[in-house]
Amino acid sequence: MKDVVDQLASEKSEHVEKLIEWLKIPSVSTDSSLKGEVRRAGQWIEEELSSAGFETRLDDTDGHPICLAQWTGAEGAPTLLIYGHYDVQPPEPLDLWRHGAFEPTLEGDDLVARGATDDKGQALALVRGVCGVLRSRGSLPINVKFVIEGEEEIGSPNLTGYLEAHKDELSADVALIADCSQFGPGMPAITVGLKGLVYLEIHLQGPNRDLHSGSFGGAVENPANALTRILGSLRDDKGHITIPGFYDKVRDLTDAERAAIRELNFDEEGFRADLEVPVVHGEEGYSTLERKWARPTLDINGLLSGWTGEGAKTVLPAHASAKMSMRLVPDQDPDEIADLVVQHLKSICPETCTIDVHCHHGAKPVLVEQNSPWLDATSRAVEKGFGKAPVMIREGGSIPVVSDLKSTLGMDTILLGLGLPDDNAHSPNEKFHLPDYQKGIETMAWLLDEMASV
Repeated sequence: MKDVVDQLASEKSEHVEKLIEWLKIPSVSTDSSLKGEVRRAGQWIEEELSSAGFETRLDDTDGHPICLAQWTGAEGAPTLLIYGHYDVQPPEPLDLWRHGAFEPTLEGDDLVARGATDDKGQALALVRGVCGVLRSRGSLPINVKFVIEGEEEIGSPNLTGYLEAHKDELSADVALIADCSQFGPGMPAITVGLKGLVYLEIHLQGPNRDLHSGSFGGAVENPANALTRILGSLRDDKGHITIPGFYDKVRDLTDAERAAIRELNFDEEGFRADLEVPVVHGEEGYSTLERKWARPTLDINGLLSGWTGEGAKTVLPAHASAKMSMRLVPDQDPDEIADLVVQHLKSICPETCTIDVHCHHGAKPVLVEQNSPWLDATSRAVEKGFGKAPVMIREGGSIPVVSDLKSTLGMDTILLGLGLPDDNAHSPNEKFHLPDYQKGIETMAWLLDEMASV
């Protein structure tokens, strides 16, 4: 495989040009006005795979399409299913970007654009690695299938049904996803745990219209005041979530797991300084990494009420709303937690307002089986591609498809991280460190070789 890897190394400029081309497409899945652009991003990756020799198609769903690609010419060899997504987060706030969010810009060794690392850059690294082997040799040492969707950032509402409908066609020995991070610069990692997710939207209604705060203040409930009281009550001053039953099924870290986390020698002061916060914060009794990786969280993601324009307007708003997410850990169930939270919010809403709670989407927490020949093969490939053996870490984010792949297709998933913790995923000035992009491409070529011997 070294000859192929050397060839891939000589094509660095082309790899970057291809990524820039894809990143220019504003494939924001949550923005209905960009539906055509999302589809164009799906067509782009389908054409990339087709041109390399994959059998491809773009399957329509009730939302955005799914790209399916297959090469199954390695009779008797293992089959790898690779998942990725081509949709991206909204770029707002636009004024915080140093360049246009969809105008990929090189800043030294970093490529800055929305989707650079989440997930176009990481997904394309896998595609470029596999396609490079296929172009160079005319065949692959194992069978490879790709499922690349356009709705991950909105909870993959159509993916579960798609997996079920194409169960036989998508059968494989193991799945691979690159939508995570390394532990740090020069510290490649394989993620062995993901948090689950519950995402809610809360609406409080007070009077039937906005009112003059002088004429009506003190006589009519202000829903903004009521909502802030509700939200403020959901966590205590020790970072503990106060919703009854919320922790009932939380699986505590073992002493061995806590020791393994300590051995990673996490730079907490560097973490604090990078974010420019006075002190780190979270649930009392746990370290920063334990909070990030293995303890449930509750966060307000957005607040809206009243006058937010320039200058003053003394208004008593009629309505207030908030978006809120909870990250879950084994063995919490997102449906159960959503029900708990909704009932609690309704029970503490003052009778002076009406409340409506909408559940957007959720995901189950995941722990990856570490006693696995597929994980061992991936570890060997990472060591060849990055020049250093990977560490095993958890991640505070959620990837809903991992549990779907297990429950629907019966396969485990290997979670490879090519990005860095400071890549600003979901934030302005998202970036991808291009040396890691190249290492990811070469790692993918090595991985095909390693999996062929499993």
